[in-house]
Amino acid sequence: MKKGDILDLIKYHFQNKEKEFRDKTITVAREFDKTGDSQLAQYIMGLLSQANTFFPQSEDVGSSLVPVKLDTDPLPLPELIMNDLKGIINAVNHGIGVSKFLFVGSPGTGKTESSKHIARLLGRQLLQVDFSNLVDSKLGQTAKNLTSLFNEINGLPFPNNYIILFDEIDTIALDRINQNDVREMGRVTSTFLKLLDSVSSEIVIIATTNLFSDLEKALVRRFDATIDFDRYTVADKIEVAEVILNNYVRQFKNVARDLRLFKKILKNAKNVPNPGDLKNIIRTSLAFSDEKDPYDYLKRFFYAMFNGKPPKLQELHTLGFTVREIEILTGISKSSVSRELNGGEHE
Repeated sequence: MKKGDILDLIKYHFQNKEKEFRDKTITVAREFDKTGDSQLAQYIMGLLSQANTFFPQSEDVGSSLVPVKLDTDPLPLPELIMNDLKGIINAVNHGIGVSKFLFVGSPGTGKTESSKHIARLLGRQLLQVDFSNLVDSKLGQTAKNLTSLFNEINGLPFPNNYIILFDEIDTIALDRINQNDVREMGRVTSTFLKLLDSVSSEIVIIATTNLFSDLEKALVRRFDATIDFDRYTVADKIEVAEVILNNYVRQFKNVARDLRLFKKILKNAKNVPNPGDLKNIIRTSLAFSDEKDPYDYLKRFFYAMFNGKPPKLQELHTLGFTVREIEILTGISKSSVSRELNGGEHE
């Protein structure tokens, strides 16, 4: 550390020049890191983090990188997708420059959650790009904002500590040929492609999209690997739903866990939603359930899976539901169910 650095830090502190003080502190930390004193460098950056001055910011648009909280909820995925995620972790750990990954698939298939999972397993901080700070209606301003964003990314101290998430990257990188405003979209996409090439391979980039077919093909080629999340079978979704239910049901004291009936509902549904939607349906069914009725959540889940129009009693019986299960799902007593199934009429 040079004498000039100390004098600058003192000067910036007393002049209340926060940005200059932060930038100089980051420079000092990097110097310590280069000379082998990484512990001191990390300590300095930790102090900056506590002071909420951790990330370099653009004077024009402010920080476009938002820290993402990494929760500990289970991430049930089909084996094919899970193996790809393990491959990503292996690739990053090998440190050979394979660091840009594109996650494609329908909404609710686990793309964003998988990014969190990878960050947690790699011990990295996940920073999500805030597109609201980037996209601007003024001609040429979005491209300028992108340049500021990548200056911010490239200015991050200790780049191998981060994963940058471009969630729904199609916001800024759709196919230039098929857009109405070809020139403006072309300018933005071209700028983005050049800037993406400039990022250090130590920083992991993950981008997600629901519109893979509409993405600029030159952008797709910039990524080292594309992971397809649309690889769920019905059996996969049922397995995922069971994990989700088991995770949530622990929070409810008076809920009766009937996995056999739960899975039977899913197997007979005309369309089993993607995990993201399943998670919302299961959570809402439990949250709305009557605590005096331990099976009420199953009734609510049943109606949700059949879009509020469940099959008739006879059809339920044909589908393999027992008299007891029909009573749980419909609220009709077993005796009344039995009479109707045996040819009587239920009023």
